[in-house]
Amino acid sequence: MRIIITQNMTIDGRVEMLDDWFDPQAQDEELTAKLMAQSANEDVLLLGRQTFEDFRGYWPLQTDDTTGVAAHLDRVEKRVVSTTMTEPGWQNTRIIGGDPLEAVAALREEPGRDAILTGSITLAHALISAELIDEFRMFTYPVWQGRGRGFFPDDAPAPRLQLADGKTFPASGVAYTAYVPKR
Repeated sequence: MRIIITQNMTIDGRVEMLDDWFDPQAQDEELTAKLMAQSANEDVLLLGRQTFEDFRGYWPLQTDDTTGVAAHLDRVEKRVVSTTMTEPGWQNTRIIGGDPLEAVAALREEPGRDAILTGSITLAHALISAELIDEFRMFTYPVWQGRGRGFFPDDAPAPRLQLADGKTFPASGVAYTAYVPKR
């Protein structure tokens, strides 16, 4: 299974949302179609505890969601990394309570298509540092935040990347790029 990080970020590379620049319900149709096409290959959604709790507190309540995101998130297998959670409280969820690097390395060896991590900055940084990522997907919003954690950890060596895909969404000003590591 491929391990993919998909992040929304600002033009200065910040993924930590400290300002009000991202609204999951305010996506244009073309951007939503791109996200749902990627989700069609998602066998596992991989999340850290905080992002999981944010998702669990929002998406299951979106009964009038016309994008299909809420229904997809209910269906997809979710794996949440947590040493404190004992009951996830959301269908199709398994808790990873041990070493997340070992768990993701094992997940990578499982048959299947994509395991996608989104948000979960601490987990994402650990997986990047351990070189466990097969693809980096970036949805860059036309906003300068000037602070917050970035897509890549500050103390990790810069990975050598090769462009795999790209697209712009003129209605929202979002630019999508995907990169694979040069190995």
